[in-house]
Amino acid sequence: MQLRQTRASYDLATLRGDVFGGITTAVVGLPVALAFGVASGLGAMAGLYGAIALGFFAAVFGGTRSQISGPTGPMAVAMAVVITDHASTLAEALTVVVMAGIIQALLGVLRFGRFVSYTPYSVISGFMSGVGIIIIILQTLPALGAASADGGPLEVMRAWPDAIAGINASAVAIAAVSLSVCIFWPARFSRWFPATLAALAAGTLLGVLWLADAPVIGEVPTGLPEFTAPALSLGALAGAVQPAVTLALLGAVDSLLTSLIADSMTRTRHNPNQELIGQGLGNIATGLVGGLPGAGATVGTVVNIRAGGSTRVSGALRALVLLTLVLGAGSYVESIPLAALAGILLKVGWDIVDWRFLKRLRRVQREHLMIMGITMVLTVVLDLITAVAIGLIVAAMSAARQFERLQLDNVVSVPLLDQSFLGDDAEGADGSDGGVDFSARVGLVALRGTFTVASSKSLIDILGADIAEHEVVIIDFADTVHMDDSAALVVERLLDTAEASGTEVILLGLDGAPATSLHALDVLGQVPHDRIVATLDEARALARRLLGLPESA
Repeated sequence: MQLRQTRASYDLATLRGDVFGGITTAVVGLPVALAFGVASGLGAMAGLYGAIALGFFAAVFGGTRSQISGPTGPMAVAMAVVITDHASTLAEALTVVVMAGIIQALLGVLRFGRFVSYTPYSVISGFMSGVGIIIIILQTLPALGAASADGGPLEVMRAWPDAIAGINASAVAIAAVSLSVCIFWPARFSRWFPATLAALAAGTLLGVLWLADAPVIGEVPTGLPEFTAPALSLGALAGAVQPAVTLALLGAVDSLLTSLIADSMTRTRHNPNQELIGQGLGNIATGLVGGLPGAGATVGTVVNIRAGGSTRVSGALRALVLLTLVLGAGSYVESIPLAALAGILLKVGWDIVDWRFLKRLRRVQREHLMIMGITMVLTVVLDLITAVAIGLIVAAMSAARQFERLQLDNVVSVPLLDQSFLGDDAEGADGSDGGVDFSARVGLVALRGTFTVASSKSLIDILGADIAEHEVVIIDFADTVHMDDSAALVVERLLDTAEASGTEVILLGLDGAPATSLHALDVLGQVPHDRIVATLDEARALARRLLGLPESA
């Protein structure tokens, strides 16, 4: 696939695509931003403020040309946890948002963006599916006409019996209609009138005209948001660190994964570090105006690209369109039923679940299935970052097992008698002049390729006994590419094993990165300088001298 890395010329066709993309994504994003604002606990207008502030700054300063940023499901869920567990006032909650933005920007400055691409897909699938499940669970209460429960999905499930006992039939009907419109809205109409907007209109009309007893958003402010000063007390700042790191990492992963999707659709290449800087600046601005933090929005980005948006202009224009709506349309959202937003979010949550991966469970490797399942379950019952962290740890352990097998396949430990790769010995086969006797008394250990902590313990188990069986052992580093600190210390233990068993050691082909690692840790301090040779012939000759055998002819 050819990637466009140079900036294309901006012409009328590009402008038309950006305008259409910006307007379309604003229309699509309006109900979703309102819904995520309510779901987070900050309120509907906070969702719009976040979509405007983050959307504008991330578009202008980010590193993905066609990306749309704003409130997302994972960030709304995470912010709800912040409000419930980590903040006693609005100022403290928004301090967490500002600090998260600063952390994201620093990650970009420190060039950490590229590491997100190393996240295993099984972890990504698990936490995305978990987020989808959380959104569905959280929206069951407003869909039943009940008040939202404080806490996470477990608290919501505990509130189900009371909600069912006091069910509001009007709310259920509105939620069902909104959900049905989202599901069955004809695709040919979506280009002109998106399904989410149609669902919002249908649910609102139903509530205003016939089912007025369903709970609604209620009074919301209009006009520009007010500046909200962060809580700068030492206690507030200290308490904000952990949730801020959670928001920052979650938003970074969410944004950069969306950037990868945009790359695949547009055949361009994003700048991950610049994207983190843009997201960070956007979330800082969001926290200062009382908005809901967010990230790169996959649905909005896909809609933007399909509508023709291809540059930063589309994202900035979307923010300006939403700002126009906020300045004059705030009073019109007061009568929107909460059940209508719940119906929309039920569909959003369903779509976030990674059904493509789940449909392939029978063909997925057992280890990958375990990683996905652990991450998904922990996302629902604990929190997102803990789930992702544990998922990454389990994935790393699984990968280490694979690396161990691959690395041990590159270890050769044989008597020098093995002629298949050492070549013919110069002596006869009767042992009178040291031929077979010499080869059997000398062992060779060849470390080929890369050796890390993954294979360290097994190297000791495998090679320790072989070294003790010979009078002289040649450790061949000629084909060693990389050796980390753990593997270097294994070499030290092998040298200790040789000394304890009275085995003489010769080091062969020690150069480059492996030599640097060994010398840096002073592993070779006990090895005389004359025991380090460059070629196998030199090693043979030295081994003969150590065994008291005559030099070969």
